[in-house]
Amino acid sequence: MLLAIDVGNTRIKGAVFENNTLLGHFVFLKKDFKKNIENILKEFPKVADLAVASVGDLEKNDFSSFDERVKIHFISHENHFPFTNLYETPKTLGIDRMVLASGAVLQFPKQHRLIIDAGTCITYDFVDQEDNYLGGAISPGLRLRYEALHNFTAKLPLLELGSPKNIIGNSTSESIHSGVVNGAVNEIDGFINDYKQYYSKFTIILTGGDAVFLAKRLKNTIFANSNFLLESLSHLFQYKIKND
Repeated sequence: MLLAIDVGNTRIKGAVFENNTLLGHFVFLKKDFKKNIENILKEFPKVADLAVASVGDLEKNDFSSFDERVKIHFISHENHFPFTNLYETPKTLGIDRMVLASGAVLQFPKQHRLIIDAGTCITYDFVDQEDNYLGGAISPGLRLRYEALHNFTAKLPLLELGSPKNIIGNSTSESIHSGVVNGAVNEIDGFINDYKQYYSKFTIILTGGDAVFLAKRLKNTIFANSNFLLESLSHLFQYKIKND
């Protein structure tokens, strides 16, 4: 069994897999990560491997207390990935984006793929049908948009994520919801439509914490899976075993 761990900017997500079949899914705060991993290992005593993808501030040494119980695989730029990285600055490409690109290649072979991760940031990653990673885009996620409006203005309130009642907001709160949510939706649909000018057909994968919220609002047909990064970690781990 494999325990896959995604260390994000704000939270840690984990999942237990057996031969790429998801057996359990977990979300917790960074400050509680050791206790939670201990609990997961107790619940799933057959876990033998721990695969970690981190864009947060946790590093391999932070997991050293589990060395005697599981084999730790900390994904880094030195790993072998199932795509050719054509990013102009490959060492600056986030590990999370590399894992997502790997999952797209391994689960959707021989086709163009656009992976959209709607989390703290909204990232766009494009891998062509020859498995060349071409790049993408990064923009603020929904939470960042709400926080920016509050932090960089004098009077706008900090709101929780909410569905706008109308495209025309008839109050400050409704105007913020309309601007944040509709702005992000139109951005994503706009990016997809721009890609269609260059590629007539490609698979669109939407993932991340806000994937479910956004999916039903998009005009384009997408494959929505909020656990795609964790599943991609599992597939990348299996790929590593086969190619080592």
